[in-house]
Amino acid sequence: MNRLTATCLALLLMPAVALAQTAAADKPAAKAAAKPKAKPAGKASSSTSRVEAKSTANQMATGIIAAEAALSPAELSIAERVHIGRLPCELGAFVELTADTKAPGYFDVQTGKLRYRMFPVETTTGAIRLEDKRAGAVWLQLANKSMLMDQKLGKRVADECANPAQAAVAEALKKNPAPSLLDSPATEKK
Repeated sequence: MNRLTATCLALLLMPAVALAQTAAADKPAAKAAAKPKAKPAGKASSSTSRVEAKSTANQMATGIIAAEAALSPAELSIAERVHIGRLPCELGAFVELTADTKAPGYFDVQTGKLRYRMFPVETTTGAIRLEDKRAGAVWLQLANKSMLMDQKLGKRVADECANPAQAAVAEALKKNPAPSLLDSPATEKK
């Protein structure tokens, strides 16, 4: 996806770069000792064309970023299942998840002084995963708990976070633990 974005950006910027190069080539070479000529009032300077080129490039880059920010239907369906609100975690910590009303599927995650802007990512395990790629943070939501991890530091920032539904599942698992994957399947009696 990044290669596609870079290619699109390069193709979109080519006309602006060509315009800037043409404007620079049309300028007559001036002698170092010669006095600069007064600019005619009606003529645009080369700095104007550079400003226009930069503005055009910024607008195109913003469009590409907005296109990348658009989430797929699968990611939006994941976002609908994210538990939002203030979730208590182990050791008296809290994580606050709020949905962004202006950008569906995006979430603001905060714990203490740390703040992240996250979006859903599809997983093969069925766990709900939110990521902030720039900060390297990941929010994992399982049936019985959620956790916030810092991938850059390689540690959990908050663990055992749970809303009431997750706490109920955790209690049920304590009373009736799920069978281990290493145990042999139970044979059925006929």
